[in-house]
Order: sequence, then structure tokens, then C-alpha cells
Amino acid sequence: MVRRVSTRHTNAMRIIPSWLREFVDIAVDDRQLAEDLTSAGIAVESVQQENGETIYEMDLTTNRVDAMNHYGVAREASAIYDIELKKVEPRLPKPKVRRSPPPNVSGPIGMTSFAEELNTADTGTFPIVIEDPHGCARYTARVMRNVKIGASPDLIVKRLELLGSRSINNAADATNYAINELGHPTHAFDLDLLEGGTVIVRRAREGEVLKTLDGVDRKLTTEDLVIADGKKPVALAGVMGGFDTMITEGTKNVLIESAWFEPWTVRSMAKRHGMHTDASHRFERGADFGITPLACDRVAELILQSAGGELDGVRIDTIGRELKRPPLPLRHSEIKRNLGIDLAQLQVERILRRLGFETNGTADPSAPPSASSGSARDDNFGEGTSNRLSVHVPTWRLDVEREIDLLEELARIYGYNNFPNTLPAFTGGVVELPDEPKNAKVREIMLALGYDEAISITFIPEQEAQTFLDSSSAKTHADAAPEPLAVANPLNEESAYMRTSLLPGLINMVAYNLNRGTTNVRLFEAGEIFEKLGERHDERRHLGFAATGDAITKSVHRTQPEPYTFFHMKGDMEKMLSAFEHQSLQFDTTVPACFHPGRSARAEMDGATVAVFGQLHPQLAAERKLRQEVYIAEVMLDRLYQHRLREPRYQRISKFPAVGRDFSFVFDDAVTFERIRFSVSELNLGDVQSFAPAEVYRGEKVGAGKYSVLLHAEFQSQERTLRDDEVAQWSTQIIAKLEALGGVLRAQ
Repeated sequence: MVRRVSTRHTNAMRIIPSWLREFVDIAVDDRQLAEDLTSAGIAVESVQQENGETIYEMDLTTNRVDAMNHYGVAREASAIYDIELKKVEPRLPKPKVRRSPPPNVSGPIGMTSFAEELNTADTGTFPIVIEDPHGCARYTARVMRNVKIGASPDLIVKRLELLGSRSINNAADATNYAINELGHPTHAFDLDLLEGGTVIVRRAREGEVLKTLDGVDRKLTTEDLVIADGKKPVALAGVMGGFDTMITEGTKNVLIESAWFEPWTVRSMAKRHGMHTDASHRFERGADFGITPLACDRVAELILQSAGGELDGVRIDTIGRELKRPPLPLRHSEIKRNLGIDLAQLQVERILRRLGFETNGTADPSAPPSASSGSARDDNFGEGTSNRLSVHVPTWRLDVEREIDLLEELARIYGYNNFPNTLPAFTGGVVELPDEPKNAKVREIMLALGYDEAISITFIPEQEAQTFLDSSSAKTHADAAPEPLAVANPLNEESAYMRTSLLPGLINMVAYNLNRGTTNVRLFEAGEIFEKLGERHDERRHLGFAATGDAITKSVHRTQPEPYTFFHMKGDMEKMLSAFEHQSLQFDTTVPACFHPGRSARAEMDGATVAVFGQLHPQLAAERKLRQEVYIAEVMLDRLYQHRLREPRYQRISKFPAVGRDFSFVFDDAVTFERIRFSVSELNLGDVQSFAPAEVYRGEKVGAGKYSVLLHAEFQSQERTLRDDEVAQWSTQIIAKLEALGGVLRAQ
């Protein structure tokens, strides 16, 4: 089915099927035509009716500028249905040839003597000078005199309105009609307003100013390519014409321009001046070098039909440089290898010819003659895999550069639905990436904890790249300090740097949900982060996750939801890290500045930082207008994956009784339980099954800056019942360790 959408995209355009039928006799109805074009890669997004006409909304890829017009789409239909495409052959009266020589204007390219002009079929009496052949490879023009500017015929007005354009006058409408018909931009100048009797294609001079058709004065630079008369610029080449030479009701004489401009030159000018026109849209993507004479004659024909007048001199066609492309080989062996089917040579040549390609059959002289050599044109290329065609690519297909591109043309016109359903050949086993089991385990844990997987953009603004740099790089680089990695040609300032952390993307997605009424959000993402280290860059894999809202929703056992806090995130982090083998896991408060200084922590596994987590700093939350607390975490997977996944181990429950002991201590606030637990673990008491805080108290009884903690230790052996003297000895060792930390044992 044809997809229906209500929006128009950058490469969207409108096509009128009845206009297509003027070039090719299509037997199917408009809806079937839309389906067939879409199947061949010329996407019809929607089919609708307006003022009694069917309209196609097309969405074409940027490389198919040749199909951004009615004749180009008609060519596609010709190939799909194998129907002859009618040629566009403008009917022009015999021009009036002036016998007086033109003004003597010198120029490095495009000038011939007056006698040479009269003896050359495609030159005229109005001199065209191309000073910059790189920016302008070809410039074709015609001079028309005694025209009468007025309204356009009803058919042209109606079709332009259906395409979203308004009618201006018969000369301007002729150029707009031609670009939608043939796809090549043209322009019409008021000939009497061109000074110096010549047209020069050159680079602008520093300080020159051009007032374009939109009424804006544009200050030019030497990087701008302009169309100029003998004294001043009159158009920004390939972008927009000039205001001072535009066609008006008083125009009597017209110069029609049809040229080929270098895509990058037009693109840079359009971007520099903040302009995007129908002409620049096509020139930027690569116009047709060979169509300039036809487009010029078609505009002249349309003007003559509605404005009268006469042609003055023959067509002027000045070539600054030839754009020649070598033929491409097309081997039968590659058709079979890539498409998986045998196509008859006659069928291959038919498809290519309908699309405008020319073919010459050739064969490798070193190969033995095949059975298909000679007149058997309807057979396959032959049994010899060296048989091939030499294919000449038409000037309008700049996207076809390699043999594989030709194969794509054959496949899409032959029809992807016509290929037999086969399983791909399998020659070896699946190779699993080294870290894939760990990636799968991490993803499994995050999903089990209630997080949803998300994907954010890899590019971020410079400020975010700087702000979150520390959170993604806690190790010390011996060669250079890490810096954000800038994008060479960013689309905009919001995408100027590669991400230095996964946190900016996650925070933006959380904010997006909060702004739309979703208050309980849990997201995670695994991906690469990027840093610049001197002359090289570093790319590492990280895991980021973020949470806000409720940790536990209402249930029959809980009437009020429990808000998500730092301790919930710490629990999630411990669950994640516990899946990997390690000797020690410690937490401290050394965190980057993007975290809340009192509600965040760093995780060290066997002495290496593997994660940072906690609440987003209130200042950053305020800047993003977050209405509730957001907790974020980033795990350095490249370091975590240096540890093996933990394998579950069975340990039977001891049949001997456990013995518990409590220790009540007073510590300074600077002494964390992490230090307490680590000190006790250094004793290597094998029969200690657990050691955890039971109660914590802060208040006047213990004094400011201190806290009282009740620690509970449980001892149990797998082999025997523990003796009281053993437990007493271990308790004494624990007390000594805790007193070494500055703890004061309270009376039991």
C-alpha cells in the first residue's frame, strides 16, 4: 500500500500523473502507478485529489535528483512498463540572424570570432564569457525580442498552483514550468537591463553587492560565483536571480539562461547566504550537464506560445569544460553473484535503454568464445563469466558510479517482488563477539530492574561535552588530557561535538518524558563515548541509566508509593556490578561536578573506577527545568568487562548453629561504613557470614559531627559448632580494627 503522511520533507515534491501521461502511454490507473513507482524506489508517499486532479506526494532520496521532475518520473514508468518514452522536442521558428558583429568583449573561455559564430550551429550573436570553468562548466542562452509580458495560459497556471507555486507572469512561469517538467533550473533576464552587451560567469569581487529577487541586498565575497553583465553582478549563480534585471510588465527583450553549476559551489553559496531555492536544491545535488540546450529551448517555446516575440540569433552554447565519464563494465557473473538470478542480455539492455543508458557488448579477449556469442541476443550473456557489457551512463545519472549501481538499477526495475524466495548461502558458523555474553547480561539485568532501553543521538553541544567529560573519563591519561572531540562539519551548534558521556542524552530523554506528563521514568543505554587525546581520539563503551519518580508503586501492601532515592540507585548499581567477578568493591564520594555533592558516589572494583552515580546536580537540573529529582549513573563497561562474569556457585546451608555478636561504636562522620566493612574484611575471618549495620543514631548524645552505629556480625562454620572462645577472639580482633579507625566502643 502507498503510505499516507501529512508532512512534507526536504526532498518531497509533487507530481501530477496526467502530466506524466503526456510523455508515456501508461495503461494502469493512478493508484496502481503509484504502487509500481514506489516498488521501483521512486517513493509515492500519498495519493490525493485536488481540483479534479490526482496529486502524488513524492519522497525522493537526495541522490535521485534526475527523478525530481515529471519527465524523470515518466522515464521510470517507461522502464517499469517497457513503454517508449516520448521525446521532448521544442518547436521553434527559424531565428532571425543578425549580420553585424557583436561588441568586442575579451575573455579566456567561450569567445570565438564573429565568422566562427556564424559557422557554428550552437553559437549565437550574444557573447557569453566563462571566466570560472570549474564553477560553471556550461552556459546556454537564447535571446528573444518583442515579447509581451502578461498572464500565462490556464493550463500552466493550474499546474503550477497544484504544485504549490503561484503564477507570476508568462516568462517567469515558463522557467518554473520547465523546472518541474524537465528538472533543470533556468532563468530569464530583462535583456535591456544587462549592461555591456555580454554575460560573464565569474567570481564576485570583494565588496560587490547584489540585490536578489527577494529584495535583499547581499554582500558578496570572492567565494561567490555570479552571473554578471559588463558592469555588475546580475544573479547569484544557481541560487537566485537579481532584482535589477528581473522580468516586469515593461520587459520587451529577454535573455534565457540554462547553465550547469558545480554542486559544491552552489551549496556553499546557499548556506553562506542562508538561502534555499528550487534551483539550488537541484544544483547542489548535481544537475544534468547535457540538458541545458533542451531546457533553454523549452523555455523559449513556452514564452513564444504565450508572449509572442521572435528569436534573435541561434542558440548560444558556451562550454567551459567537458564533463566526461568513462563507461562502466557490467559482467554477467556479477549479475548472477549479486542478484542470484540469470537475466537475459536482451532484458538487461532493455531495462538500461529505457533508463537512458547506452550499452555495447564486449568480451574479454583472453576468454574462450561462448555458446551465446553471435546473434543469440535473447540468451544469457554466456557460459563464460568474462562476458560483459560496456555501459555509458547518461549525464543525468550522477548517482551511478560503479558496477554495483548498475546492478541496483536492474534489480529495482526487474522488481524485487519477482525475485524467488531463497535462503542465503551459509558457509561458516556464527562468530560471537568477545564481549557479547557480557553485553547480554548487562541488558538482562537492566531490563529486570525495570529500566527501558533507549537510544540517543551521538552528537551533543559543546557545553554538554565539557560539562560531562569528567563523568566519562576518570582514569589518568599519560600522553594527554582528554578533551571533547569536535565534528569537522556539524549540521548545527547542537550537534557540534561527539558525546563524551551517555548522560546528556539520557537526561534529555527524561526531561522529554517529564514535560509530557510521564513522571515515572527509568531508561538505560549502552553505547560508545568519544574523547580527543592529543592527536588521536579514544572511543570506549559505556552504560548509562537514569531514573526519576517512584521506586515502588502502590499495591495491596503499600498505600503510598516510595520515591526513588540515591539508595535505590546504589542498590541497582550493586546488582549490576555483582554480576562480575571481583576481589573488592568500594564506594567513595569522589564524583564529577555534574553530580549532587552529597547524594552521589563512585564505585571502585579491584582498585579501578568502574562507575559513578547519584543525583543530578541541582544547578544542572534547574537549567533543564526538571521538576523532580533525577538520578543518573554511568558505568565504564570497557573497564568492567576486564572482569569475568560471575558463575553461580552452590554452597550448602550449614547444619551447625550461627552465633551473633553486636558492636556499638561512635565514629566521626568522615568514617564511612565502606571503610568499616573493608577494615573488617582485611581480617580474613573465614567464618564471618555477614557484617552489617543494624542501627544508626545521630544526635546530642553522641555530639556534633559524630554518629553511633550498631554493627551486627554473624559467625557460622560449615564443619562444626563454634566455641565461645573462638568467637570472643574474633570479636576482639574486630574491636581492635574498628578502634584503629578512630571508633569508640560504647558500653554493651
